[in-house]
Amino acid sequence: MARKSYDEKLQGPPTLPKVTTVDPAQAVRHGGPRMLVAAPLQYDAVMSQVPEGQVTTVDRIRAHLAAAADADFTCPLTAGIFVNIVAHAAEERTDRPVPWWRTLKTNGELNPKYPGGVEAHKAHLEAEGHTICQRGNRYVLDNLDTALCTLGALPPAPPRGAVV
Repeated sequence: MARKSYDEKLQGPPTLPKVTTVDPAQAVRHGGPRMLVAAPLQYDAVMSQVPEGQVTTVDRIRAHLAAAADADFTCPLTAGIFVNIVAHAAEERTDRPVPWWRTLKTNGELNPKYPGGVEAHKAHLEAEGHTICQRGNRYVLDNLDTALCTLGALPPAPPRGAVV
């Protein structure tokens, strides 16, 4: 069986997005029982709208999508996977660019799983005027607080799944 392309993976399962109820221990840890499992295309929609010279973080996208779906939080595991799929899908296609490099990990850390690793991520950000600092074996955006864009104005893709 042939392996799916990242663009095919971006289309995601037809059951997503969905809001589900988590167990009490998870609910305490995440601030409530309603967890959104967002679709990859929802991450793509938000990431594609981050303006040049500005950035966002995966945790900010998660909070934005959860609020739009009236959920308490968004699944952190699938968020990391789907953000990576968006980045790789953007590199596969030429018809619709997505500035994946403008989405950072929590606290402004560059993502080594993005296409080309940290070096490519760093090069894209520096080309837009950002300064990257090395802290141990991690690379972070120096001006994160002033570079963050406001996601409230960025519409997420409408949920198509059900509450289970």
